[in-house]
Amino acid sequence: MIPGGPLHRGGFVDQVIPGRAEGASTPLLQVRDLTVRLGPVAAVSGLSFDVHRGEFLGIVGESGSGKSVTAKAILGLLPKSAEISGSVRLEGEELLGASSETMRRIRGDRIGLVFQDALAALDPVYTIGDQLVEALRAHNDVSKKVARKRAADLLGEVGIPKPVERLDSYPHQLSGGQRQRIIIAAALIAEPDLIIADEPTTALDVTVQKQVLDLLAEVCQRREAAVMLVTHDLGVVAQTCDRVATFYGGLLVEEADVFTLFDNPRHPYTRALLRSVPRLGEDSPFEAIPGSPAQIYISLTACPFAPRCEHAQPVCTAGVPPEFWEGTHRHRCVVAGRGEL
Repeated sequence: MIPGGPLHRGGFVDQVIPGRAEGASTPLLQVRDLTVRLGPVAAVSGLSFDVHRGEFLGIVGESGSGKSVTAKAILGLLPKSAEISGSVRLEGEELLGASSETMRRIRGDRIGLVFQDALAALDPVYTIGDQLVEALRAHNDVSKKVARKRAADLLGEVGIPKPVERLDSYPHQLSGGQRQRIIIAAALIAEPDLIIADEPTTALDVTVQKQVLDLLAEVCQRREAAVMLVTHDLGVVAQTCDRVATFYGGLLVEEADVFTLFDNPRHPYTRALLRSVPRLGEDSPFEAIPGSPAQIYISLTACPFAPRCEHAQPVCTAGVPPEFWEGTHRHRCVVAGRGEL
């Protein structure tokens, strides 16, 4: 547990939204047994999770764990050479195998994307207004005048000063924090039900990072939009998320509400991640996770974390661990499932 507990955002939700608890609402997004191979790389293996309307789901894990590949699979942005199986449903509509035309309609309209690098995501030769107007009119039959008014209103909502004037600005004329706010506005302009935010604050300093996260939470709460936040930053997760899914080696190894995961992590990888977080006010050595990241050039035949795990036993290499459920808390650790951890 991180000292002091997670810094959960005050007042954003009254209680943690359940995952698959009895009586939980029908999921907005339902992913089942998603498997992705990119050539020899087993990028994602048998992922299953839900995202409910109005909740923040954090996807955490180190580089190469399958976080961004999962997001791209949902959005239909993987290369044609990718081998994909499983099911991804948005309000019951199957997305895997959908036509390019269908996915173009869904992206931006029903699923918005907040990019990691706002400067790279914005076209440098078009004004902010041109880009926001184009994004809105691609999914809505409105005039340029109406679209421009909507764009200005949304810039004001995301905290851009003098929004009407900023419509005529180019990306390079804005600060990093302002560009990230505009990316959020672009993701929200067509009022999607789900926002996928892929490392949205990586390039920002800590102060601006908090402002952007608070903004994303606030505007999505007003719209009852769900957010799937892809990140490696546990501080961001503690501040923002309702539920957390830990990825390792392309496998979802643990999922729980944010309080449970920080206070009582069950999987050794999640525990190691939490121990590796620097703690203010403590004069203790940095605890790195020993060993090397998971080998993803072979199909999973065992727990991918076993070679690095201090609790590993022979059973951990006998096969891929099954899921163990403790209420709405699930994990893939046989040792923890036996009550030996």
